[in-house]
Amino acid sequence: MTSERTPKSFSRRALLGWGGTGLALGVTASGGVAAAAIGISDDAEPGQAIPFHGAHQAGIATPVQDRLHFAAFDVTTDDRNALVAMLKEWTRAAEKMTAGRAVGEGAVGGPPEGPPDDTGEALGLRPSRLTLTIGFGPTLFTNDRFGLASRRPPALIDLPVFPGDNLDPGRSGGDICVQACADDPQVAVHAIRNLARIGFGKVSVRWSQLGFGKTSSTTPDAQTPRNLMGFKDGTRNISGTDTAALNDHVWVSSKDGPPWMAGGSYLVARRIAMRIETWDRTSLKEQEDIFGRTKGEGAPVNRKREHDEPDLTAMLPDAHVRLAHPDSNNGARMLRRGYSFTDGTDGLGRLDAGLFFLAYQRDIRRGFLPVQTRLARIDALNEYIQHVGSAVFAIPPGVRDATGWWGKELFS
Repeated sequence: MTSERTPKSFSRRALLGWGGTGLALGVTASGGVAAAAIGISDDAEPGQAIPFHGAHQAGIATPVQDRLHFAAFDVTTDDRNALVAMLKEWTRAAEKMTAGRAVGEGAVGGPPEGPPDDTGEALGLRPSRLTLTIGFGPTLFTNDRFGLASRRPPALIDLPVFPGDNLDPGRSGGDICVQACADDPQVAVHAIRNLARIGFGKVSVRWSQLGFGKTSSTTPDAQTPRNLMGFKDGTRNISGTDTAALNDHVWVSSKDGPPWMAGGSYLVARRIAMRIETWDRTSLKEQEDIFGRTKGEGAPVNRKREHDEPDLTAMLPDAHVRLAHPDSNNGARMLRRGYSFTDGTDGLGRLDAGLFFLAYQRDIRRGFLPVQTRLARIDALNEYIQHVGSAVFAIPPGVRDATGWWGKELFS
């Protein structure tokens, strides 16, 4: 990234002075109309920049990048004005980083007596299709510490504890989330790091997750990616050019309420551990019966091709695809942007690996909740997976122009 310097008379350092100091494995998903309109695909040139401004936030319907750094923050200040000021500063930083530019005056060239405005590890790197997507968790609205209690959307529910859940509080929840997706992992990490630096004293990182190997594609004409179990994941994802499906299942309508969420979405994030050592000792036939698809082609039971319409009745009653299919859930669909992860070992000599599930939807009560309720009860895959982290967030609409900022509709 290149350094974009501002005139000294308007720089933060000039104002402060030289000594100034100043932070589930389902089968549904979707893509982006704006991205499709400018010809971006999952296999686009990694140097491209994704437009930051728009009616919807980038990073939802945008074609899925290769890498993820997701962070959930706790708000540590009780000062509403300080939080709003931080969100404005975050927005200006996001505008620059997604365009491939450095934050503020950059990592070099400023006064040597003070810390740089940018942490510098993305110097010389291209934008790598970086997108930054922000969301607000239920706890931001509790206790009315910011006067937001009455503005909590009814669709921003507290999820129940599903059968089989073993949720770690240290990997769950959060007041604010930021999802950074890019084709270069260093670009994604750089973005989260700089937002954490800007927010120091106002927010703190509650938990974060690195992801690789996208497990869902929002461009169905491209090759379907595979999860760590070796199966194609996201075959029935909504196309990025399917405006009707996006409006029906992903974007919040002005009729849904509250008004500040119109054009936004709701995110469910779940950290799903896979017992891959046990899975690797399971016969191929049993693996295919569990999913309801062939491992090689990805074809449904009794079908030849991946995209053939599945015959759900030909699958076992507890097959994953059969249970998660929209036809089994009153048409419920979600936009998937999940990523694989490996985080060392679990302390028992096994890999700590799995799926970081990210699903965007118009209403959690009609999307994730009924589907996961069904899966948690009888899915044959449950023998090999466990949900160990969970969070939900309201994703506001996009920042339309340079005068807007993240959360403006909520705080105004």
